[in-house]
Amino acid sequence: MKDKREYTVMIERDDDGYYVGEVIELPGCFTQARSIEELMERIKEAISLYLETVDDVDVKYEFVGLQRVIA
Repeated sequence: MKDKREYTVMIERDDDGYYVGEVIELPGCFTQARSIEELMERIKEAISLYLETVDDVDVKYEFVGLQRVIA
């Protein structure tokens, strides 16, 4: 069993009310669901499937955060 790592998931809600989650450290790793709970289960599955397709994940940066700005 591989060591578990912590990943950052950015969550948005689309026009149809679905939550969309994207793993910041894994480009192209995303999924959607009707609830946050379901989304988190699906994102774990998406991460597992993503990691099966790559030999080694080289995280080149650290996610710092998001901010809102009024312009």
